[in-house]
Amino acid sequence: MRILLDTHVLLWFSLNDSRLSREWVEMIKDARNEKIISIASLWELAIKSGLGKLRLEAPFKEFVNRNVTENGMSILHTTIEHFEVVHSLPHHHRDPFDRLIIAQSIVEKIPILTSDPQFKHYNIDLI
Repeated sequence: MRILLDTHVLLWFSLNDSRLSREWVEMIKDARNEKIISIASLWELAIKSGLGKLRLEAPFKEFVNRNVTENGMSILHTTIEHFEVVHSLPHHHRDPFDRLIIAQSIVEKIPILTSDPQFKHYNIDLI
């Protein structure tokens, strides 16, 4: 199964946060699943940690290596088609990072692992 992790899910996973259900942890750890991180999530983490609004447990590059690369997650880069969908999305959610993740989910047909209630307003598959 292909899974697109929302930014907070990546953070919770990296911190062993109790808000991440055991079922989700097992899904992320399952080698049979293709875990995907949007470049938008990395962009969001870089901006927020750079501004001091988010504290990562390691410097940014080390955080990415430890939590994305070493856990076998791949990074989904952006395409013009993703941005075309962002442009046409209804404005249920104004967060630009989430809107790009939603658009990537639509274009790539990948369900999103998220607890963000705003995502349910879009025609996407959620886990």
